[in-house]
Amino acid sequence: MEQIPNVPKEKFKLIHDENNNEQEKLGTPSLTYLQDVRRRLFSNKVAVVCLTLLSIIVLISIFAPLVAPHNPNAQQVTLSNLPPKLGNLNIPGFNGYQNMGGKMVDAYKQAGAPKNAFYLLGTDYLGRDLLSRIIYGTRLSLIVAILATLVDLIIGVPYGIVSGWKGGRTDTIMQRIVEIVSSVPNLIVVILMMIILKPGLGSIVIAIAITGWVTMARLIRAQTFQLKEQEYVLAARTLGESSTKIATKHLIPNLSSTIIIQTMFTIPNAIFFEAFLSFIGIGIPAPNASLGTLLSDGQKAFRFLPYQMWAPAIILSIIMIATNLLGDGLRDAFDPQSDD
Repeated sequence: MEQIPNVPKEKFKLIHDENNNEQEKLGTPSLTYLQDVRRRLFSNKVAVVCLTLLSIIVLISIFAPLVAPHNPNAQQVTLSNLPPKLGNLNIPGFNGYQNMGGKMVDAYKQAGAPKNAFYLLGTDYLGRDLLSRIIYGTRLSLIVAILATLVDLIIGVPYGIVSGWKGGRTDTIMQRIVEIVSSVPNLIVVILMMIILKPGLGSIVIAIAITGWVTMARLIRAQTFQLKEQEYVLAARTLGESSTKIATKHLIPNLSSTIIIQTMFTIPNAIFFEAFLSFIGIGIPAPNASLGTLLSDGQKAFRFLPYQMWAPAIILSIIMIATNLLGDGLRDAFDPQSDD
């Protein structure tokens, strides 16, 4: 029988030995879930642009007292309905000229305004600076949106978790309550609030609080039904962890994407709801400004002074469109399979 020759180990050499360590390394860096979400979000150019626009609007609203050039409620009737003017620059549409009887007339000179006085977006029928009122009006509309979001988080999230976690008779009773609440139109609730309370921010927030949390509760309930059957939740229950600890440690972190995405869709709905109420005259009372009241005042003179309506309408449109597109970007970032 032929014997195998005894070959020294030194004769053996691994092919590409010097590259073995390099070959074993991962091709892409290891990322956590939140880092991967941020990477996907910032790779979405539309979402980044919308996030930038919303950040600028929020910052301007926060620092409204410093940014606004005039007192938003200060009235100068002699300077009413002045067109937009940007300094002494002769820019069409921003030079202070207005069409009167078929002739372009310097409205500022005709009203006796000081030489150095100008209003970037013009003035309203009481001589109030429209730019300042838009800044403060946007601030008020964002406050309504933030309060509506807090209501969603405080009421909708716990309600949905309890309903989905308990199931059975508890879930049935809780869902019948949701159906009753959702069957009542928001406008009816607001009118009832106006009868009980004075028109203003408080009645609008209470109306949103009564009906606005329903969508969040339903989404959280559906997700909780899926999560409570997962292995890590069953293991936690087997180990004897309390329902409260399981909810805070396992459910809420895994529900964060749903909460964030629904929050981004709650904000434009609340802003539009407030603007609608103020537009029909049962929202924010005078002299306070909101985007809805500015639209209501602007449409009355839209035929002759269209700029009074165009400016708040553009701001409202930007907020609505940017928030919805950012919500779509967040949905794709948290759940990349959702667009498949």
